[in-house]
Amino acid sequence: MAHQSLYRTYRPGSFADVIGQEHITKPLEEAIKGKTIGHAYLFSGSRGLGKTSVARILANAIGATERDIAEIDAASNNSVEDIRALTENVYTLPFESPYKVYILDEAHMLSKGAWNAFLKTLEEPPSHAVFVLATTELEKVPETVQSRCQVFEFKKPSRAALAKMVAAVAKKEGYTLEKDAAELVAMLAGGSYRDALSVLQKVLASAEGTTLARASVEEATGTPRQEQVHALVSALAKGDRALALKAVGETAVAGADMKLFLELVLGTLRSALLIRYAPEMRDTLAAELGEDEFAALEQLGSPTSKLTHATMLAFLTAADRIRFAPIPAIPLELAILELFPE
Repeated sequence: MAHQSLYRTYRPGSFADVIGQEHITKPLEEAIKGKTIGHAYLFSGSRGLGKTSVARILANAIGATERDIAEIDAASNNSVEDIRALTENVYTLPFESPYKVYILDEAHMLSKGAWNAFLKTLEEPPSHAVFVLATTELEKVPETVQSRCQVFEFKKPSRAALAKMVAAVAKKEGYTLEKDAAELVAMLAGGSYRDALSVLQKVLASAEGTTLARASVEEATGTPRQEQVHALVSALAKGDRALALKAVGETAVAGADMKLFLELVLGTLRSALLIRYAPEMRDTLAAELGEDEFAALEQLGSPTSKLTHATMLAFLTAADRIRFAPIPAIPLELAILELFPE
């Protein structure tokens, strides 16, 4: 197991290495080939999607060396004085490159005064300056700034894309990550490449062998076990209120993250209902779930099952309530009591 962070080890080093952002990398490559490089770019999107990595790839691709790349954290350098110091530096020539590239991370954190100080430089920058602003909150970047930048919005990857990525990285590290294990890592990542690799690192650090099943991910991350999820869904399928409440109670007592448990339950309910009601999706679901899980959910979602759209709706309502619940198990217990009041 490598000691260096997997995210740093496998950070993309070229446009070709960037996964799932072709709508950004292709136009940038074309602009570089056509020598139509903009003076200001604005990269937006949630955390862990590779905004700063792509900014650095862009800087390298236009010939900027490390001495001529400045990466600034706007969260801690957001005052008028900080921006004035930056803009004064902009007008000095590059040390050894055709361009000086300024990467401003968390750009939305700049103060109103700082934006005003920055605006004139954005309007009339020297020809050697390229700005890349990165933000997780595009709506907080003033329209006057957005209008002076080429805006690119980074997309969250699908779980399938993340699962494929972590399986490939695990293989490079000398491990085999089974399909359902890779999918669980992808789910835990919440749509972030960086978080997916952080979860994978935790799993590899505690691995006892080189073949890793879902149970290995559950153990390393403290994720509720699949058996706990199935116990609740099975009780719901039988219409057994007492058994369903017991399944929730035992999961809570075991110290599980109930929000994550609820998300896993919703995913299982969705798959079981789709198997029953969307026969055209059976092949896709079988490939996604694996033979054993598909067979289990096919049985849980059988025509005699008590699982219906009302079950899904009750637990979706629980997902809204769990954010504010003083005891996280209560929304799940309430969902059960609403489904089976007698």
